[in-house]
Amino acid sequence: MIAHHVLFWLKADTTDDQKAAFRKSLETLKGVEVVKTLHIGTPAPIERAVVDTTYTFSLFLLFDDLAAHDVYQVHPLHKAFLDEFRVCFDKVIIYDAQ
Repeated sequence: MIAHHVLFWLKADTTDDQKAAFRKSLETLKGVEVVKTLHIGTPAPIERAVVDTTYTFSLFLLFDDLAAHDVYQVHPLHKAFLDEFRVCFDKVIIYDAQ
């Protein structure tokens, strides 16, 4: 099992309409056949010193194995998402775990 967790910080001038379009585009990634689980989130209202709530969106994906992860990385839906929205990224951090 591979867990792929992506945290997105969108640029400060991103509009609410752009954020809605961003989220909708993330949802299309469910169409990638190797994605076992997909969760899209925003920071939970948890106030603890060790919890980072500065990001805009969280994308959490589970894959069966590294080969499935690699299929996802070059999949047309993933590439289309990146092509459309990378201009909105201020910062992105990815955590992959097995």
